[in-house]
Amino acid sequence: MANRILGLIIISILLIIIDVYIYKAIRSVSWKWKGQKYLSFTYIWWGFTFILIAGVFISIFFNIKFLLRSVILVVFFLTFVSKIFILPSLIADDLRRTLIWIKRKLSSKRIPPGNHENVIPRSEFLIKAGTLVAAIPLASLTYGVVSSAYDYRIKRRTLYLPNLPKAFDGIKLGQLSDIHSGSFYDRKAVIGGVDMLLKEKPDLIFFTGDLVNNVATEMYDYQDIFTKLKAPLGIYSVLGNHDYGDYYFGQGTSATKIKNLADVKQTHKNMGWELLLNENRRIKIDHEEIAILGIENWGVGRFAKYGRMDLAVKNTEDVPVKLLLSHDPSHWRAQVLGEYPQIDVMFSGHTHGMQFGLVTEKFQWSPAQYVYKEWAGHYKEGLQQLYVNVGFGFLGYPGRVGILPEITIFELRRGDS
Repeated sequence: MANRILGLIIISILLIIIDVYIYKAIRSVSWKWKGQKYLSFTYIWWGFTFILIAGVFISIFFNIKFLLRSVILVVFFLTFVSKIFILPSLIADDLRRTLIWIKRKLSSKRIPPGNHENVIPRSEFLIKAGTLVAAIPLASLTYGVVSSAYDYRIKRRTLYLPNLPKAFDGIKLGQLSDIHSGSFYDRKAVIGGVDMLLKEKPDLIFFTGDLVNNVATEMYDYQDIFTKLKAPLGIYSVLGNHDYGDYYFGQGTSATKIKNLADVKQTHKNMGWELLLNENRRIKIDHEEIAILGIENWGVGRFAKYGRMDLAVKNTEDVPVKLLLSHDPSHWRAQVLGEYPQIDVMFSGHTHGMQFGLVTEKFQWSPAQYVYKEWAGHYKEGLQQLYVNVGFGFLGYPGRVGILPEITIFELRRGDS
C-alpha cells in the first residue's frame, strides 16, 4: 500500500509541475486577459487539476461506485496524456528563446537594462500548435474509450498439426485472454462478448491468464457471466502475472496476499474452468489423445517466473500432440523453443498489443513490437507454433485504438500448413 501511495504522490507532483509550466506559457501569450477573465481561467485551471488529483486518491483508496471511479481514472489519464503532448512545443519555444538570449549576450550591440527588447516573448504560434497537437491524441484516445473498448472481434485461424490424431481433426478451439475484470465498467457489453464466443460453439476453450487486475473481488460482478461459457471437451485456464497480486500486495507472502490468490483460484473453479498449475490433462476422443499443458506465469525480465515446465510436461511422452497454455509470449522464445521441442503449439496473451496500433490483413504495427518479438497473432518456427491473443479486456488506458479486443477461434487440422 505504501508503494502505491508513493507512486500516486510522485505522479501528482509531476502533473502539478507540468501544469505550472503550461499555465505560465498560456498566460504569457494571453497577457491581455484582465480582471474576471483572468481569475476565471486561473480558478478553472487549478480547480480542475486539484479536484482531479483528489478524485484519483479517493477512487483508489475509498470504496466508491465503480462507474464513478472509472470515469475519474479515464479523465485523469486523458488529461495527463494531453498535457504530455503539449510539452514538446513549449520546450521547443524555450529553446528558441534561450538561443535568442545567448545570441544577444554574444552580440556587440548591448540592450540597455529595463528596455522592453530585453523580454523575449513566447511564440503564440508554437503554443497554439502544441495545443492542436495535444488535441489529436485526446480525440483519438477518447474515441478509443467510447467506441473500441468493447468492440470484440472474432479472429479465425487454422492450426495444422502433422501428428494430430484423426479423431481431433477439425475440432474447434476458442481462446480468451487478459479479461482484467477490474477494468470493466459495462456489464452488458461484457455479456455480449461472452455470447459471441458461445455462438461459435467451440469444442474446447482456453483462457491464458490475467483474470483480474489485482484482487479476486474484481470478478464478483462478472463471475456469473463467464460461468455461461461451456465446451464439451472442457475449459482450461492458467494464471497471468496480474493474478498473483504482486502489484497490489508487493512481492512478499503476507496472509492477505495468499488468501487473495486462493480466492482467484477458487473463482476459476466456481466458473467451471480447470486451472492448470504446472500440470497437464489428457483429452480423449475415440481412444485417441492429445495433452493440454498449463504453467504458471513465466516471463522474461521483470516478470515473475512461477512456471515449471518440467512439471507440466511430466508423463506426456506418449501423447502425439501437446498444446501449452502460458500467459507471457516471451516464454516461447526464452525457454520453450530451445528446451521443449515436443510442444506443438503455445497459446499466450499478456501484451494487449499495447491497446494501440494498426492492423490490416497483411500488416500490423504497434509499440508492443519494440518490447516483444512475438506480440500478436500467429508465429511459427520449425515445427513449433505460437499464438498471441491481444486480450478480451484492457488495463490502464480504458480503451483501444486500432488493436481491438479479441476472441480467437481455431480449427485444428491434421497435416502440414
